[in-house]
Amino acid sequence: MSNRMKVLLCEDVEKLGWLGDVVEVSVGYARNYLLPQGIGKVATEVSIKAIAEEKAKRAEQRIQDSKRLENAAKAVEGAEAVVAAKVNEQGHLFGSITERQIAANLREQGFEVADEIVQLPEHIKQVGTHAVTLKFADDVTVTVNVVVVPEQQEKAPETDES
Repeated sequence: MSNRMKVLLCEDVEKLGWLGDVVEVSVGYARNYLLPQGIGKVATEVSIKAIAEEKAKRAEQRIQDSKRLENAAKAVEGAEAVVAAKVNEQGHLFGSITERQIAANLREQGFEVADEIVQLPEHIKQVGTHAVTLKFADDVTVTVNVVVVPEQQEKAPETDES
C-alpha cells in the first residue's frame, strides 16, 4: 500500500498548489491536516468538476493581482525615500531604519508598498544613500534608494538676558 494519496486543493496552499490543483501528498498530511481543515478533498472526478469554475475564477484573480503588483512595482522603481533619523557626530544612527519606516515613506509618496515587500538584509544604521530591494512577488523585484539624513535638532531659543 502506498503512503501517498491524491488530494484536490480547496484553497491556495503556499509551496503546495493553487485551489483546484490535484496534488500528491503523504496520507498522514492529508488525513491529519488537509482533510480535517477543509483545505483539501479526496480527488474524485465529481469533486474535480465541482471546483473547476472556482478554479477558473481564482486563476483570473491571480492574473489581475499579478498585473496590479507589476504596475505597482513599475511605478515605484527608482523612487527615493528620504528618512530623517537622530544621529551622532560620526553619522551613526541612535536607532535604525526599518522596513516599516521605508514602506510608510513610500506610501506617503503615493506608492502601493506593503511593509513585507521591503527586503532589508539588516536594518540601516548609517547616514547616506542605500539601495533597497522591494520584492512584490518571486519574479517581481525593483530597487529604490533610501536616503538617510540627520534629523534637524531644534535649537533652544536664545534668551536675551540684559
